[in-house]
Amino acid sequence: MNKVQMATGVVLTGGALMLSGCASWFDRQGADTRNVPPGNAATSQAIIEQEIYGAEGKPDSTIWDIFGSRPDPSEIGAVNKYIWNASLEVLDFLPVDSVDPFTGVITTGYGTPPGGGRAYRATILVTDPALDARSLNLALMTSSGPVDATTVRAIEDAILTRARQLRARDSKL
Repeated sequence: MNKVQMATGVVLTGGALMLSGCASWFDRQGADTRNVPPGNAATSQAIIEQEIYGAEGKPDSTIWDIFGSRPDPSEIGAVNKYIWNASLEVLDFLPVDSVDPFTGVITTGYGTPPGGGRAYRATILVTDPALDARSLNLALMTSSGPVDATTVRAIEDAILTRARQLRARDSKL
């Protein structure tokens, strides 16, 4: 890189920094209000901001927020990704009707487990980003009604065991 290119880069970078520093210069919060009629009359800048941003006012985020802290990548929305994936793996014999990773709900249709003769249907709710038993709620149904608690507990244990295996596998990478 020669001196001319380097000098051009320095000048352009300096110009960009100066221009970004001018944002406070154009901020109209401290505008001169001597020509504004008395009373509840709003400034033109306030009217423009209300039209652009609505009644809520200016957004709280700025361009600098992209450099701030980021959410934990082990979370999908607000649910634990290991429990989520383990639920889908353990109950893979059930056809998935709907999933919503942001609320943590998985709804399945009726399906028969391998080697079984009874059709089951499940609704799974993952409520917490922690890999914990209280993060998982499972409702299991047959065509004749709800399944007994021991069967539900056994499937919950299988899901949590698989979730721990998935997390252990990821920690080795």
